[in-house]
Amino acid sequence: MPDPAFISSLVAGGCAGTAVDVSLFPLDTIKTRLQSSQGFWKAGGFSRIYAGIGPAAAGSAPVAALFFCTYDSVKKVAKANGVGDGANLHMFAASLGEITACLIRVPVEIVKQRRQASVGNSSLEIVKSVLRSEGPLGLYRGYLTTVLREIPFSLIQFPLWEYLKSQVRVKNNGSDPSPGESAVCGALAGGFSAAVTTPLDVAKTRIMLAPSHTPQASYGIFKTLKVVGGESGVKGLFAGVLPRTMWISIGGAVFFGVYEKVISIIEK
Repeated sequence: MPDPAFISSLVAGGCAGTAVDVSLFPLDTIKTRLQSSQGFWKAGGFSRIYAGIGPAAAGSAPVAALFFCTYDSVKKVAKANGVGDGANLHMFAASLGEITACLIRVPVEIVKQRRQASVGNSSLEIVKSVLRSEGPLGLYRGYLTTVLREIPFSLIQFPLWEYLKSQVRVKNNGSDPSPGESAVCGALAGGFSAAVTTPLDVAKTRIMLAPSHTPQASYGIFKTLKVVGGESGVKGLFAGVLPRTMWISIGGAVFFGVYEKVISIIEK
């Protein structure tokens, strides 16, 4: 299948991101509360499971669209300049896609996760509080940590997704995978990637939820991992691994399935 056009990537990525974030939001909330330093029950337990869905729904489409526009554009430009379509290109394109998407993802994550962990009564209140105590850069606290989580995740997920699709293509005698087959490939790739990068996700959550002007708010990813490991050991580093893996496995199926389906509809 030829590389999707820019508008196709924009629309398909936006639709796919929104479908995942809205349909699987409760799993994301449970994961965030399990990773919170205050503990699952103090962070809200199973109550108000949709707290924070507003910013998540508003941000999911532009985040996913920006990622896929970058991802597909980088692949297209690279191929036009003689770069082979292999795992290295997929990893490079995915990394640039994540760095770009995090410009929107991080402020959304800060507001969403604080709502999920019962920090603040409304999204607007959280934004005002961050701006008042930390200024605009406060909305980007944890940007580097988020990038350091997303890039390893993508370096595993996207080449694995492309590899699994290539195997399906061989099985189908050269025919492209159906949206359903692409969805299964996405679920397998996403679930594996989610499980192995859970410690990085724990660090990101802790940094974003730390109250302003506390030492934890200024910790980097490695210091945070050291603190979590010292407090709770391996169990703490993999807090929320089950809902995270379930969320991204199911989300991978939904995301890649919707993405390929929308692309196929637009480009018919």
